[in-house]
Amino acid sequence: MPSQYEEERAWEASNHNVHNQYEEEGNEDVIENPDEVLQECLEKFKTPDYIMEPGIFGQLKRYFQAGGNPEQVIEQLSINYSAVAQMANLLAEWLILGGVKVTEVQAMVENHLKDMILKTFDPKKADTIFTEEGETPAWLTEMIEHPTWRSLIYRLAEEYPDCLMLNFTIKLISDAGFQGEITSISTAAQQIEVFSRVLKSAIVGFLQSSDDWQNSVNECAKMVCHGAHTYVYSQVIVHILSQEPRGGAIMKRLSQEITRCAQQSGHDVTPITLALTAGESWRNARTALAAMLSRGALNPADISVLFRAYMQPEPPPVHLLRIPQFLELLVDSLFKLGSKLNPEHKSKYMYLLAYAASVCEGVTPGRPVKDELKATVQAIEKVHTVCNSSASSSELIAELPTLYHCIRFPVVGMGVLVWVECVVTEPSYFKLCTEHCPVHLALLDEVASCHQLLHHRLLRLLVQLFESPQDELEILVQLELKKMLLDRMVNLLSRGCVVPVLRYIKQCWQRGDTDISLIRYFITEVLDAIAPPYTPEFVQLVLPMVENEEITGTMRAEGENDPVSEFIVHCKAHYVV
Repeated sequence: MPSQYEEERAWEASNHNVHNQYEEEGNEDVIENPDEVLQECLEKFKTPDYIMEPGIFGQLKRYFQAGGNPEQVIEQLSINYSAVAQMANLLAEWLILGGVKVTEVQAMVENHLKDMILKTFDPKKADTIFTEEGETPAWLTEMIEHPTWRSLIYRLAEEYPDCLMLNFTIKLISDAGFQGEITSISTAAQQIEVFSRVLKSAIVGFLQSSDDWQNSVNECAKMVCHGAHTYVYSQVIVHILSQEPRGGAIMKRLSQEITRCAQQSGHDVTPITLALTAGESWRNARTALAAMLSRGALNPADISVLFRAYMQPEPPPVHLLRIPQFLELLVDSLFKLGSKLNPEHKSKYMYLLAYAASVCEGVTPGRPVKDELKATVQAIEKVHTVCNSSASSSELIAELPTLYHCIRFPVVGMGVLVWVECVVTEPSYFKLCTEHCPVHLALLDEVASCHQLLHHRLLRLLVQLFESPQDELEILVQLELKKMLLDRMVNLLSRGCVVPVLRYIKQCWQRGDTDISLIRYFITEVLDAIAPPYTPEFVQLVLPMVENEEITGTMRAEGENDPVSEFIVHCKAHYVV
């Protein structure tokens, strides 16, 4: 292979340079024990292919300085020369002459070398490279230019985190601009320069992602939560960025997602979260909040402390209440099915949730704007009463005007979604349901219409219901149920959640685990709801399903007057497909 021959010539050139270097250095070294040096050198010369070792010229210098016999060293090196590298090159040449592609042969040789290195790698010997050569070897700089060898370095660094040579090589790789490849967090976390670059790449990836932002957040959070030092360092960096007027809110969201990931991994990061939250002078409120966050549960005593603090003429800053974990605990306590609250303290829970959702800081410090507070408290009270009434579906119809009116408040929309999740995921819910579209799911359509930020969680619930087994229902009833859920997805699509819904349906089709009649039903509903112009991404997701004969074959009419043919003709005329 040409590349291997070039590497061999480069190796010979580097050996020649090393030889010249030792000639220039002269014989100033003093040998204290010549016999011991001669014996040590001869033992090394007896090893197979030692003449190919990088340190051959250094050992020859020591050998001759100790008075070694040239004939003996020539004999030893010649006898033990196996020419493994040269034989490998010869075999590679034969394979190429035999018709095997050069790239395949190169991959074959490289993979075998990788396996051999992984089996025989010795970190102590690797560290001697720096002690013997005193500078970065030229071959190491060339090595990191190739993806194959960089991936090998990553694997070795994962197995040997304390190896100085590997840690130095990781820094070289990062300096060369390949930090985006360093997915191993334990490798990156060893050095602050490397970790900073990897963190920067992860944040940039998050900022540039659109519909796939959740995966970008998860990858970034997983990296940050590798250890306490990486978590604190990253959260401080993100916190500083969140203070910027441009893009600060996005970084705040990233910080919150990282905190959530740490909590899901079982880490109590409350002290760090509160340390990065302003309002240090409100010690009682912070102590009460910290106690609840650390336990992951609310209690009347601490809630009362917070309630009194926020009832004062000059209350603590509102963002102290806007820690996502605390908001989730409040929403669950008020709207989750089966949650029991002490009636004496229920109003305090509602007030704090409404305060966090509707109050904003005013121009004058300590004088928040509470214009929407009263209406928000009333909306929470009304919907909480309905959610805890254990009313049947028919009884809920009478409450629909109230629910639809109150759902317009974002915090109430979230509460209704939590409540509906609890109700419809009960195993017997659809078995006992008689309506074509249950009232609870009809409420989700209104949530989708009013609150775009809840689309992701709403789709997750619909997917869970769509994939849940309903073995107790008859086959036809199951199909009708899934069609009803597809209607909810089409509604969600029409409200702006386009790409995530289409991606999910396309995955169902590609997996082959969904009845084709359901895919056909979805496509029919979508074609009835859409009109051009379309984005290229939309066409890329929908067109393969529309063109599929099994899905739309029965939907086509003679000519091109049916929706299927019209969509295909329009896409092929206006888009590159």
